Amino acid sequence: MSDATLHAHSPDPDSFAVQIADSIESFIVATTEVAKGDEPDSAIPFLLLEVSQLLLAGGRLGAHEDILPEERYEPDTGPDLDVDDLRERFAALLDPVDVFSEVFDPYEPRKAPVPFRISDNLADIITDLRHGLAHYRAGRTTEALWWWQFSYFSNWGPTASATLRALQSLVSHVRLDQPLAELDGLDTDEDVADDALAEEAGRVMLREIAAPLGIRTRK
Repeated sequence: MSDATLHAHSPDPDSFAVQIADSIESFIVATTEVAKGDEPDSAIPFLLLEVSQLLLAGGRLGAHEDILPEERYEPDTGPDLDVDDLRERFAALLDPVDVFSEVFDPYEPRKAPVPFRISDNLADIITDLRHGLAHYRAGRTTEALWWWQFSYFSNWGPTASATLRALQSLVSHVRLDQPLAELDGLDTDEDVADDALAEEAGRVMLREIAAPLGIRTRK
């Protein structure tokens, strides 16, 4: 990758910057459409696909050499767009499977799982991506790439990875007809419960998820 490619806002569709920007913009547009709730039956598999594709762009940013901004201080992009409405739409769409447990850093030993929300994660990812997109649309290509790479390592990459695992787990539970543990006790404001949960409750939860996915489960 030449410096000229990184430092110029090139219309070349084969350039690294254009491909990354296209992937990011596609993710934002697609997930915003999902949040409208017009097609709830396909929401979870569609989000699984979109987050997977976004992480491909993230992997390319992560594997790339460090991208350094041209200016010492980041140019002002103006206020970030409010994502509260988007967050609430995702939460309503994904209820009752919005909350999941995640180990924040797998390389920190003996860390307990922490509860997160898919809706919060998606809104946070989109906030990070939009911030870089504002630089890109203003012609500050290097600044945009720097921001996307930096925030991939510091925030949206780990957040997207955790979200992907949650979405993949949901689809796997349905396809493999495996009961889900009851999720009522898993709250982002409470500690994760250690007690064993009833298998029948898990099967009920599984059927509730399978129905919107259009997948039949065994009794």
